[in-house]
Amino acid sequence: MMLHSFLVLSATKDPTAVERANLLNMAKLSIKGLIESALSFGRTLDSDYPPLQQFFVVMEHCLKHGLKVRKSFLSYNKTIWGPLELVEKLYPEAEEIGASVRDLPGLKTPLGRARAWLRLALMQKKMADYLRCLIIQRDLLSEFYEYHALMMEEEGAVIVGLLVGLNVIDANLCVKGEDLDSQVGVIDFSMYLKNEEDIGNKERNVQIATILDQKNYVEELNRQLNSTVSSLHSRVDSLEKSNTKLIEELAIAKNNIIKLQEENHQLRSENKLILMKTQQHLEVTKVDVETELQTYKHSRQGLDEMYTEARRQLRDESQLRQDVENELTVQVSMKKEIELAMKLLEKDIHEKQDTLIGLRQQLEEVKAINIEMYQKLQGSEDGLKEKNEIIAQLEEKNNKITAAMRQLEQSSSLSFTQS
Repeated sequence: MMLHSFLVLSATKDPTAVERANLLNMAKLSIKGLIESALSFGRTLDSDYPPLQQFFVVMEHCLKHGLKVRKSFLSYNKTIWGPLELVEKLYPEAEEIGASVRDLPGLKTPLGRARAWLRLALMQKKMADYLRCLIIQRDLLSEFYEYHALMMEEEGAVIVGLLVGLNVIDANLCVKGEDLDSQVGVIDFSMYLKNEEDIGNKERNVQIATILDQKNYVEELNRQLNSTVSSLHSRVDSLEKSNTKLIEELAIAKNNIIKLQEENHQLRSENKLILMKTQQHLEVTKVDVETELQTYKHSRQGLDEMYTEARRQLRDESQLRQDVENELTVQVSMKKEIELAMKLLEKDIHEKQDTLIGLRQQLEEVKAINIEMYQKLQGSEDGLKEKNEIIAQLEEKNNKITAAMRQLEQSSSLSFTQS
């Protein structure tokens, strides 16, 4: 029996729509057969299991449908690794599977990495979640797929919904030892062709498998709904807390409004009293101003004379102030000159003191020499005459230095006296 009930072969329809419908039907058959066989074999599957291999082939054809041609340096190619790699940016939990695929040593092509990604996603039971977040972002998928591609249409969403049923399957797949780069993905239709006798014999098993699939699907939906309900409960609790805070703040705001209204009423009454007092004060002030105006008119002539006298005094005071400022300027300049002379005098005194210290040092040296020569004079009578002459010269030099020191001391005392 041919697949008349599954494959759409009408030539009157859009070819791309026919392709999408055929791939959808094949996906339904593949997922259904995989679940049925997993139930009969204890739900633990390995890489050599034929229905599982055909499932990956069908998924590969579904993901390749409508894929845009990518230009490379040597040729044109189509790869499904691009949209699958995009899942990492949309679903943070998929970063681990992407990193694991890139770390596999035996993979050399993007197609091999995509096949490994599908196998790891099935083992994680996250394939439906990953592809669901991918088909939602159609603006990003448009970079990889044509507008008529299966992933861009409703068929893609249907296939993603069917993939939820695979969460009941436990798969143990060895990705490292499998040659995923060179595999040829061909759909084996013989697995889905059934005779009427086989259909009659397996009708009960199909019904049981369908019921189990529905049960597992309902359990999965129930799990997702429970997580959604728990998140909603937490959100309701937070909203109730925020609502309670808002009610308290509203009560405080109402009390503040009442207080402000009372203060406003009190201020208005006070404003009225102040306005009445101000009007009375203005009336009194108006009478006083009129009286003062009359007085001003009578005394204006005297004020003009006083103004003329005040201007004359102001002019005299200004002249006096100018003279005082000039004298002050002269005194300031004289003070600066005196300060400069004092600094020069201090500098001269310091220099003379340094000279005096140097002369005193020379005197000490001469005294030391005199003592030394005197000692030598006592020890040597042969050079007595020469030493007497040296002593006379040294005494003469000492007298000169003493006279110079006295002269410097007199000039220094005179300079201090002058300062």
